[in-house]
Amino acid sequence: MKKIEPNIVVKNLTMAYGEKLIQRDLSFTVNRGDIFIIMGGSGCGKSTLLRHLIGLQRPTAGSVSYGGKDFWAMDQSERELIMRSFGVLYQGGALWSSMTLSENIGLILEQYTDLPSSEIRERAALKLALVGLAGFDDYYPSEISGGMKKRAGLARAMALDPEILFFDEPSAGLDPISSRLLDDLILEIRDSLGSTIVVVSHELASIFAIGNNSVFLDAATKTMIASGDPKALLAECKDRTVHSFLTRGIPDMVKT
Repeated sequence: MKKIEPNIVVKNLTMAYGEKLIQRDLSFTVNRGDIFIIMGGSGCGKSTLLRHLIGLQRPTAGSVSYGGKDFWAMDQSERELIMRSFGVLYQGGALWSSMTLSENIGLILEQYTDLPSSEIRERAALKLALVGLAGFDDYYPSEISGGMKKRAGLARAMALDPEILFFDEPSAGLDPISSRLLDDLILEIRDSLGSTIVVVSHELASIFAIGNNSVFLDAATKTMIASGDPKALLAECKDRTVHSFLTRGIPDMVKT
């Protein structure tokens, strides 16, 4: 059986804002091809952890490694090179409202490539088609639905063909049908492009539909209290906090 190489290795990570501790002693591995879920209750530090992974916030202690190299021990130029292999979908989509969908994607390509404008537009159209938005190139964000904005944000995150995609609450604010369609799209991208995907989420339907690995952050103890496949955690984890989180909305008679 072929050994799965890790994409991201986090060791003894501590996160804090000044004197305020957010999480401590986080250690986990994200393997190539994983859809890795960062989960936990409100205020536990999920989005803060994402910021540490993508280079927006330096850890108080510990390390984050990509390809065996300590990300935060690199100089700025080396970090920026690693960051070029990331694509990020922010919670609200974060599209520029004054630009069309094509221009939103093209802006990234203009900044980081030497492609001519005609090819940039062609590549933007391709990315939009990959997320089911073919023909919407010249639409503005205000002219499309919330679910379409998330897909457009995903197309922009994929502009530079990143090795790793990071999503911050991709299903937040979406109706169940739009959320399910986005989950299906995430699975399709992983399977067709071989991407590694890290997702911050508290949405149980999405967690179980797409996740094959995870870490659970606990706000009370300020550390991780479980890791692994969410479905396996549901079946096997004995920690009451984890079990309660993973069985929210399920009637007591079903839980037992």
